[in-house]
Amino acid sequence: MIDQKILKIIATHLGIEDMSALTRSTMLMEDLDADSLDAVEIIMAIEDEFDIEIPDEMAESIKTIGEIIDFVEENQ
Repeated sequence: MIDQKILKIIATHLGIEDMSALTRSTMLMEDLDADSLDAVEIIMAIEDEFDIEIPDEMAESIKTIGEIIDFVEENQ
């Protein structure tokens, strides 16, 4: 459930229609061409959706969708 919500947030923010292209190993910047502003907006949307705070250091180190999912699951 958490993973599907996160995938939907990412797809919405990046205008991705085919969510089957998104996997745990998909890299935000390298694979999806997200820039730093996209990454910040995605992190903020995830924080709002799950009512958590992702520290800046952690947000900067996140590279893959799986890392985002793992962080949310561990801090939910």
